[in-house]
Amino acid sequence: MNITDIRVRKIWQKDSLRALISITLDNELAIHDIKIIEGPERLFVAMPSRKDDKGVFRDVVHPITKEAREELEQQILETYHCHLAELEVFKAQSSL
Repeated sequence: MNITDIRVRKIWQKDSLRALISITLDNELAIHDIKIIEGPERLFVAMPSRKDDKGVFRDVVHPITKEAREELEQQILETYHCHLAELEVFKAQSSL
């Protein structure tokens, strides 16, 4: 599995939701509505989910192995931080 594209779709600065992300795998499969959440100790990635008949949220798609989850989270968070840095540069240049 190769992540061939990561896009930051929307950013928030309030509450614990920080961003919505879309990724593309092997230039063939897109996964939307991945969330970046501000947890009590760190940012983490939450996969797309739906509420079942009992009101429990279940992931619609998710990595199977710990290693795949860690790699996915690392790449998504790295892209998110780079996006935030680019926004700061843009804001600084716009205020000149």
